[in-house]
Amino acid sequence: MQLSHSSELFRAQGLAVGEIGPLELTLQPGECVGLSGASGSGKSRLLRALADLDPHAGQMWLDGEPAAALMPWDWRRRVALLPAESAWWHDTVGPHFPAVPSATALAALGFEPAVLEWRIDRLSSGEKQRLALLRVLTLRPRVLLLDEPTANLDRDNAERAEALIRAYLDESGAAAIWVGHDQAQLQKVAVRCYRVEAGGAVREDQAA
Repeated sequence: MQLSHSSELFRAQGLAVGEIGPLELTLQPGECVGLSGASGSGKSRLLRALADLDPHAGQMWLDGEPAAALMPWDWRRRVALLPAESAWWHDTVGPHFPAVPSATALAALGFEPAVLEWRIDRLSSGEKQRLALLRVLTLRPRVLLLDEPTANLDRDNAERAEALIRAYLDESGAAAIWVGHDQAQLQKVAVRCYRVEAGGAVREDQAA
């Protein structure tokens, strides 16, 4: 089945993982949609299902192409998850990047190019979070799945991250799903919000 909705970037139809869902969601280019819910409600599991990392029910399309038509690693590059806790497996920062980030991109998050030579064990949790965001953006995904991307950041660095994400969406025509607990932030960054309710139902949050 092919979808041909004009300008539609992403669609999830009947998406459910375990008791969570179903989610009915359409994203247009440049949109950011918020996702909230109580701790443990299943927001992260839902993002993992959207990234096709966990078994799930329902269907997804990207640029009119069904997820089933793409190899899993290709889907995960195009629909990229930024987890709440990032993984680091090399001794220094630089080898973790699929492409060397520009000095401009680094500066946008408050870094100098020398950060690429830093050892991982010297990074704070906030530095890891900002660098992990930059790392996923170098993949040039069509959809960003952001699991509390500013949770470890102070206000200034959170605003830097928000601005960089917004600039990426505007420049690339990509879209984002942003999981967060800060309702004021979600109202600022998202065009609309969904909520995972008790019992796992996912509904558009009319109060957002």
